[in-house]
Amino acid sequence: MTEAAPRLPEPVDLDAVWRASGVQAVLDQLDRELVGLAPVKRRIREIAALLVIDRLRREQGLAATTPTLHMSFTGNPGTGKTTVALRMADILHRLGYIRTNKLVSVTRDDLVGQYIGHTAPKTKEVLKRAMGGVLFIDEAYYLYRPENERDYGQEAIEILLQVMENNREDLVVIVAGYRDRMERFFQSNPGFRSRIGHHLEFPDYTLEELMAIAELMLASQNYRFDEEARAAFREYLEHRMRQPQFANARSVRNALDRARLRQAVRLVDSGKGHLSTEDLVTITAADIRASRVFRGGMEVVAGA
Repeated sequence: MTEAAPRLPEPVDLDAVWRASGVQAVLDQLDRELVGLAPVKRRIREIAALLVIDRLRREQGLAATTPTLHMSFTGNPGTGKTTVALRMADILHRLGYIRTNKLVSVTRDDLVGQYIGHTAPKTKEVLKRAMGGVLFIDEAYYLYRPENERDYGQEAIEILLQVMENNREDLVVIVAGYRDRMERFFQSNPGFRSRIGHHLEFPDYTLEELMAIAELMLASQNYRFDEEARAAFREYLEHRMRQPQFANARSVRNALDRARLRQAVRLVDSGKGHLSTEDLVTITAADIRASRVFRGGMEVVAGA
């Protein structure tokens, strides 16, 4: 008597699985939140696709291990790295790769102590808070300071590496910073590089993208440029992008904050007895051109 052939799993409706996962809603949210960044958004979708298929494979008994999920985000300030990390945490939680939809954002100061015996408790406390979610380490290269013999950053790195390896199914670590500095950091700490599964590079925004970001930021606070102000802000950005310490969307936000301040002072000093809604919502060219950028000055604070 011949044995019956093993029953094969039923075909999977991938479209239904993708819709049910809620991943597309997160990707759509990312599109609304961030202008441009097409390579980054494409890579996030690729990672999401990998995780959806991986989950299906595990459900079918075709895979036993969780893929490496630790990531590196490299790029200049103000390019959306923190926002993407938040959305990545959402995707990982929806697909069951982390227990809670949370992101704990830290820098060197949160991890490294100032005296012997101080670093390990600080690092372990941060890891305890982040466990079950995503730990985002901004400017991660500052953890390692080889020029300082009394620096305790190496102790934090060793603890992080151990947890990244042993708790891969309960914690995802994302390290972020300037590309060149992160490359030197990985060269000095090959253990970190070997544990990173995905490297995402965040490009600088173009002038057109920065203008679109400015319009969105103003609209979210019920402000708008008049036509002359729009032209003035474009000119402002053309100058500002050539200066040191330009921080992309962060500099745009800071510049708009300064413009709103100047608008408020202008309205208060105008002597108008009554202000219209148009007065309250409109940023004029004068509010933009009062910036030091138009006087040939160098901005000390990004976007000021």
